[in-house]
Amino acid sequence: MRHEQIKKLAASGMLVAVIICLSGFYIPVGASKCFPVQHMVNVLAAVLLGPWWGVGIAFCASLIRNMMGTGTLLAFPGSMVGALCCGLMYGATKKLLPTCFAEVFGTGVLGGLLAWPVAVFVMGKTAALFAYVLPFLVSTAGGTLIAAVLIGIMMKSHALDYLRAVLEN
Repeated sequence: MRHEQIKKLAASGMLVAVIICLSGFYIPVGASKCFPVQHMVNVLAAVLLGPWWGVGIAFCASLIRNMMGTGTLLAFPGSMVGALCCGLMYGATKKLLPTCFAEVFGTGVLGGLLAWPVAVFVMGKTAALFAYVLPFLVSTAGGTLIAAVLIGIMMKSHALDYLRAVLEN
């Protein structure tokens, strides 16, 4: 394994730890638990690590939260699709605003729609097709806003440049 990949793996582990440590902070919206910290980390991972690392972080955090009993199976489609969308968008544009919109669309709309078959066929719940879109939008909007503010501060203070340099060298 290359030195750069080891650094990214360590950073990913720390981001998973942030999600798990702050998983007690959630907003109940309908049948889902909304974790804005997950979405904040999705955007941070997109900007610092890339889409595949972001998806891996989202998967690991969802798995651990489920094993701990602090999350539901609905965490998988929402967090992973959002991480993929915002990671791909950042890779294509290198701009924060489209990346944030991609996180909101990926988690809120696509993840919300993909949560339906998980809820109905895996969890045995009765739900309308669009039942999870609004709760997922609420969750991702809050977390994405936090990420945008945090990354904006990191850009102005050059902390983001420093972190990128550390991860790439």
